Amino acid sequence: MSYPGMNALTIAPPAPPVPVDTAAPPVPMTRLVRVELRKLVDTRAGFWLVVSMGLIAAVITGAMLVFADAEDLSYATFFGMMNIPTGVLLPVLAILLVTSEWSQRTGLVTFTLEPRRSRVITAKLLTSLVAAAGAILVSFVLGAVGTVLAGLLRDGGGSWNLSATEVGYASMGQLIALLQGFGFGMLIMSSAAAIVLIFALPSAWAIVGSVVPWLHDHVQPWADLQFALGPYQGGGGVDGSSWAHLGSAVAIWVVLPLAGGLWRLLRSEIK
Repeated sequence: MSYPGMNALTIAPPAPPVPVDTAAPPVPMTRLVRVELRKLVDTRAGFWLVVSMGLIAAVITGAMLVFADAEDLSYATFFGMMNIPTGVLLPVLAILLVTSEWSQRTGLVTFTLEPRRSRVITAKLLTSLVAAAGAILVSFVLGAVGTVLAGLLRDGGGSWNLSATEVGYASMGQLIALLQGFGFGMLIMSSAAAIVLIFALPSAWAIVGSVVPWLHDHVQPWADLQFALGPYQGGGGVDGSSWAHLGSAVAIWVVLPLAGGLWRLLRSEIK
């Protein structure tokens, strides 16, 4: 029914999507990395996560100086202990970094300024690697501080023996943990869910594998990442089977989440 003086409402059709101008010059990668580095400490979660790494490392150093045996207060021991909190928290840092566009709803801004998602993901990965290198450097510095204090305060402490193999294995463990967090973050796209699952799933699988004898003997060495990393963390013998177990576990817990997460992130709708 129409009434005098009333006009019909006309709804304009939606505008067609604007294609990405691939000919436009991209944002320089160095600028993208600087932006992502700033994001690490701009948020309260990222800032306190970085601060907590230093605080936990300081607490570990103090506890070792007070309670550890003097002969155990070596540079290698301090360096190894400093890598424990960073190995746990670096994956969380990578998750917060890679999920920021979805958890903080800044995806429209980020991918409008740089619509090539692969470049943004590359910048985030490079930023995560910079953070990992910084964490290892901090482990060197705090380990040296602890060794000096051990030599001054504890008779018999202060040995500076640290092999390149120990440094290499520690760096490898940090890198694997970081990439695992990065993959889980891309795959799940939710900070809270990814953080919970990256700790809950491996722990649940480790429990199941340890209580079921057949899984423990035949499957767990190939499919449990922490189990496969054991020889590299405990100073035990490393042979060809150890590398095969590690490669299989990394493929399951790192490569698959990275591949699935990259596929999902490049195709998901930005809201």
